[in-house]
Amino acid sequence: MSRVAKKPIALPKDVECKVAADAVTVKGPKGTLQFAAPQGVEIGVQGSEVQLKSSDGNTKMAGTARSLLANMVKGVSEGYQRKLELVGVGYRAALQGKDLNLTLGFSHPVVFKAPEGITITVPTQTEVLIAGADKQRVGEVAAKIRAFRPPEPYKGKGVRYSGEKITLKEAKKA
Repeated sequence: MSRVAKKPIALPKDVECKVAADAVTVKGPKGTLQFAAPQGVEIGVQGSEVQLKSSDGNTKMAGTARSLLANMVKGVSEGYQRKLELVGVGYRAALQGKDLNLTLGFSHPVVFKAPEGITITVPTQTEVLIAGADKQRVGEVAAKIRAFRPPEPYKGKGVRYSGEKITLKEAKKA
């Protein structure tokens, strides 16, 4: 069996995990997440730990299932967040209710509606903070917002992840 799957997942005191026949539900202070258990992987809760075992020798999904469950436990207890930066003259972000209003150099403002379970905050005009319990959805929302104006390779203008390095190309020489 996978080495990753052998490691138990520790449950914090405010997180509870319920295993049903076809799904695993993890509930905590940041929300509730559900996961469809793959075939061939047995999931059991013993005290404050979650153990995974491969039942039919299918070791491929055991490590993946363990990683997904560990991400769910961390998400409902601490949560996940991604920070985006807007780089460019006149590029700015503002919140209108739950909608994110972006000015990205187009002739029109870009309005992004926050999906259920995701909170978007704007600490400054050039920063967007995306937070939620589900790691996959937080990353997906950040990627959708970045896709409106990805960083271009000549001046580096656009929406980028915080700390992302943009390799700039050299301009044409006369």
